[in-house]
Amino acid sequence: MKSLKQVLGNDVRQYGMLLALVVLALFFHWKTDGKVLTQTNAANILNGNAYILVMALGMLMVIVIGQIDLSVGSVAAVVGIVVALSIKNWGITWWMGILIGLAIGIVIGAWQGFWLAVVGVPGFITTLAGQLLFRGLNQYIGDSVSTAVPAQIKFIGGGYLPNFGGLAINGSTLLLGIIAFAAVIFGEIRKAAKQAKLNTARGPKWVPIVRVALVGIVIAYAVYLFGYGEPDKLSFPVTGLILAVLTIIYYLITERTPFGRAVYAVGGNRAAAALSGINTRATYFWTMTNMSFLAAIAAIMYIGRAGASGGQDGTNWEFDAITAVFVGGAAVSGGIGTVVGSIIGGLVIAVLNNGLQLLGVGADWQKMIKGLVILAAVSFDIYSKTQGKPSIVGMIQRAFKGGDKAKAAA
Repeated sequence: MKSLKQVLGNDVRQYGMLLALVVLALFFHWKTDGKVLTQTNAANILNGNAYILVMALGMLMVIVIGQIDLSVGSVAAVVGIVVALSIKNWGITWWMGILIGLAIGIVIGAWQGFWLAVVGVPGFITTLAGQLLFRGLNQYIGDSVSTAVPAQIKFIGGGYLPNFGGLAINGSTLLLGIIAFAAVIFGEIRKAAKQAKLNTARGPKWVPIVRVALVGIVIAYAVYLFGYGEPDKLSFPVTGLILAVLTIIYYLITERTPFGRAVYAVGGNRAAAALSGINTRATYFWTMTNMSFLAAIAAIMYIGRAGASGGQDGTNWEFDAITAVFVGGAAVSGGIGTVVGSIIGGLVIAVLNNGLQLLGVGADWQKMIKGLVILAAVSFDIYSKTQGKPSIVGMIQRAFKGGDKAKAAA
């Protein structure tokens, strides 16, 4: 048990959720006679959920500061229809349409942030009003008619990385895997160098080697899964690449920047954060602005996959993004949550949906099961905390500690 903890590091909570994802995927793969872990299905899961996961990155920060955003679906719908119409009717280029869409997302986010940070209207009310306002604006601008988007936008939402090199495996996917594996090795070397510089205690030398080997196996399997198949037709999805880049960026923002630390400080205790010199209003404002900016990116990815923008785009997206964040371990009261946890939580819901669909479970049962999963994940954590008992994650952590203590006593 101690060896396992050394390999996984201190973040057992995060790895526990990752383990749940793997078990869920293997279970459905077995129950569907091998239909889940195939190249086509894996690509469908990524393409069909990447835009929700992108919004989950922003929703995490909103929830961490103790607020909620119920308008992201409507914001995405407005951005989507403006991008589609501007390219089709105004005669501008596709990339200019994307820039206009991103700018609109930032402006809407600033609008939401103004009411929350400056006027003091709670985020729930601000974004509930925004949900109605921007849904109506979408229908007014688009006249509830579907508008097609050009091939470049479709490539962003549903395309695959190109092939090169003339290899049996997709060249882009292989290169991406090599870069990812090199980054893992670099991270371990940098971590060891930092520990040596600070003269802090280091574990056995085999620990980072095993850790790199385990991650390498996962990366190699992903390269195999996406790199082989129909030549020049399927490889790693473009949406997956966008999601990976944004995940790295927002991981660094939340973990390594003063703004990220301010977000957690404000969510943990706003009064204490203000007394320590943190500008709480600015933190609220930029967090809400960032949320709508990511909703704009999600909108572009979605209309690219759908091939058009319509009046029903974005319906219930906010609930999917909120679900991903809470299942990923964020606290309802704010102050707690991670970017990686939210992505894994979103993938858990995505694999659950996909597995149930492949098993032929009806939409009614899918909604009920997903609702129960959300209710169980949040209510059990709340109940456990009020009773002074550990949550599921806490029990896992306690099991690790218990094993360590037993060995120490022996």
